[in-house]
Amino acid sequence: MDLGLIGKKALVTGGASGIGRAIALDLAKEGVKVAITSRRPEIMEQTLTEMGGREAGHCAVTGDATVEGEPGRMASEIRKQLGDLDIVVNNVGDTLGVTDPYCPISDWRRVFRLNLEVHVETNNEFLPHMLKQEWGRIVNISAGASLENSGPVPYCSIKAAYTAYTRSMARVLAPTGVVMSTVLPGVVLTEHGHWADVLKTRPEHAEKYLADRCPMGRFGRPDEISPMVLLLCSEQASFCVGSIVPVEGGQARHFFKT
Repeated sequence: MDLGLIGKKALVTGGASGIGRAIALDLAKEGVKVAITSRRPEIMEQTLTEMGGREAGHCAVTGDATVEGEPGRMASEIRKQLGDLDIVVNNVGDTLGVTDPYCPISDWRRVFRLNLEVHVETNNEFLPHMLKQEWGRIVNISAGASLENSGPVPYCSIKAAYTAYTRSMARVLAPTGVVMSTVLPGVVLTEHGHWADVLKTRPEHAEKYLADRCPMGRFGRPDEISPMVLLLCSEQASFCVGSIVPVEGGQARHFFKT
């Protein structure tokens, strides 16, 4: 299948490790010039090298998107190095350890900032060019928690808003040639992620979770998520306006009474 991606320019936020890394590497293999962002320059440089490095037209920008003004600063730096973008993959997201349903509003704001607000800011930075050229792809990486009670209350609530944003904004963009969609990964084992820590500190909890919630009896891999994202970034995704695509090994229980 010809994905029509050769020569395109893309951003993958949180692209230094985990799912973001897998997406960035796959885009680079398809001939895309890729910008990645991360708070961790040491692992970002390693991923950049694996992609082919700056000599292949890729770039990396360090920054914490949750800091006021940082999404705009990073966007400006990316444009200096790469020019205007055709594709944005909004990958960053986390519970931030906020698990108390009675947490203060300041904690809600932190979860909101990371899991929704920074993505809207990032999209708004790059949408003008996409609209002008009448082509663009924005893939928002959300979570199954956006559709069911599967995690802390603040995280589930904000992820639900993120997925709703995708559906609503995609409809606005539909006539323009810019396609926005979202992927809902299941539990994926990543080198610096939550489940890697759980396997080390509470292996019995991980075993119980896999037995109770994961029909395949295992965690997913980042390279099992990235192919779907790649497809949604491509020419072949022209009719995927507002698509919500679970890639989770049958984990979700959206349609079942529990």
